[in-house]
Amino acid sequence: MPGLGSGGSLDTGGVRWTPSRMIARLGKEINNPESICYWAQKNQIPVLSPALTDGSLGDMIFFHSYKRPGLVLDIVEDLRLINTQAIFACKTGMIILGGGLVKHHIANANLMRNGADFSVYVNTAQEFDGSDSGARPDEAVSWGKIRVDATPVKVYADASLVFPLLVAETFARRAGAFVGTEGTPEPGGTPEG
Repeated sequence: MPGLGSGGSLDTGGVRWTPSRMIARLGKEINNPESICYWAQKNQIPVLSPALTDGSLGDMIFFHSYKRPGLVLDIVEDLRLINTQAIFACKTGMIILGGGLVKHHIANANLMRNGADFSVYVNTAQEFDGSDSGARPDEAVSWGKIRVDATPVKVYADASLVFPLLVAETFARRAGAFVGTEGTPEPGGTPEG
């Protein structure tokens, strides 16, 4: 695996690894323009993953820790990063695809700033089983994770089908404003305009 197997590169040089640093390193090592991680690291955008060890990457980290002991993955630094970004942001918005841990992590960061200004959930989960994934936006409002004056939306649909359509009809239509071809967007704008 790039980054993990290249001579113990993840546990040398006194680097304190966080999930976001590890993802950036993997994006760099992958060196594939079709990868979101590649573009995120290239543009110095942290990819925050509180569940990095869940799945095959976690298995690789586990095996790597036996081959080269000493690798420590500090999730607290990433937690401080997401919470601090939320606290000091002028406005925040959440687009939550799916649910579970990631939904909870992002919503909790917004709790630190008295709630997100905008929120869209896209998932197929129902609330009757008590899962975080199925919780409607009004539950997040009751906790202070979404502002009381916000107009949150939950779309009951498969995110892999619906999200590309949402992007095509919203952000993609205004992409020129973000890259400077249609002038400079006004700061503090709203999703509607």
